[in-house]
Amino acid sequence: MTAPSHFYTSRHSFQRRTEGTIVWAFRLATYVILLCGVFVIGNICLKGLPTVTGSFRSLKQFPYVTNTFLFEAPESLYIFKHEGVKREMGDTEYRAFREAETARATAEGRPVPEFKAQSYVYAAGGIWPCIVGTVLLVVGAMTIALLLGVASAIFLSEYARDSAFVRFIRLAILNLAGVPSIVFGLFGFAMFVLYFDWNVSLMSGWFTLAFMVLPVVITASEEALKAVPKGFREGSLALGATKWQTIRKNVLPFALPGILTSSILGIARVAGETAPIMFTAAYVVRDKLPWEVAKFGDFFFQGVMALPYHIYVVSSKIPQNAYTQRVQYGTAFVFLGLVALIAGSSILLRNKLRGRYQW
Repeated sequence: MTAPSHFYTSRHSFQRRTEGTIVWAFRLATYVILLCGVFVIGNICLKGLPTVTGSFRSLKQFPYVTNTFLFEAPESLYIFKHEGVKREMGDTEYRAFREAETARATAEGRPVPEFKAQSYVYAAGGIWPCIVGTVLLVVGAMTIALLLGVASAIFLSEYARDSAFVRFIRLAILNLAGVPSIVFGLFGFAMFVLYFDWNVSLMSGWFTLAFMVLPVVITASEEALKAVPKGFREGSLALGATKWQTIRKNVLPFALPGILTSSILGIARVAGETAPIMFTAAYVVRDKLPWEVAKFGDFFFQGVMALPYHIYVVSSKIPQNAYTQRVQYGTAFVFLGLVALIAGSSILLRNKLRGRYQW
């Protein structure tokens, strides 16, 4: 004889079975998305890591070792046979080798050797100018976006009254977050490159990318400010502090972790966009690094190379072969690592502030 079931014991029914099926469907969808992400990132790491690790070279002077892929500029690759040996050299090394062999043959009275080489664009050298340009674009754009975005969020959260106009502004900000990046690129090209006459430069790229992530920064910063308890404001005002003193001392420090969360989201978008920087900031090739300028003011009004644009050019604008493929995956691998490093620094800073300011 079986004991009677308790009143609160769960009973099998069609609704419960349906709910269980839906839960498993959501779970499987989540696992599929995670597996796709692991496959894509894993494929980039497996194919890109050998390009980076295989580029270490020894030096005769300090620091005695270098990585040509990380610390040299892109070059054309020359493949040729010399004295029965197949050689692969970058453009600079190839020219020096030809000059040395020609001078040696002339000194020995031998005929000058003929060099029949196959060249592959952007298949040698490294991506150092692209790394520098990407870091400058991300740091500059996020600095502008955080300054303008936090200021706007403070006004909307602390000073603006709840009116139809303010609600319209919030709706417009949310709509701007869904505008395609190509539209921001065309806007930046028309406004900063042509109208302000900044040309293709860091300044044009900074402001274009900053305006692109501004809606995300404003929305997240406003929510972070609203999450601070009202008692903090009321207690400060009751003690005689002004409105701005209250915001600066009692509200903004406790909202900083949430604001930094928005910066992490902005970094991921700023670093990965190709269309805006293609119109406003990026060059295909640039011989000089950004700080190699005659005057300090020229630093802000010059174009730079950037990792996403370099990946776009190497992947679609030049003939594809095995030599350019390793550059593609190597650049993508370094790009992922760079974005992870910048975002990780923001996360560490956010966690540090979160531990310091708690309520």
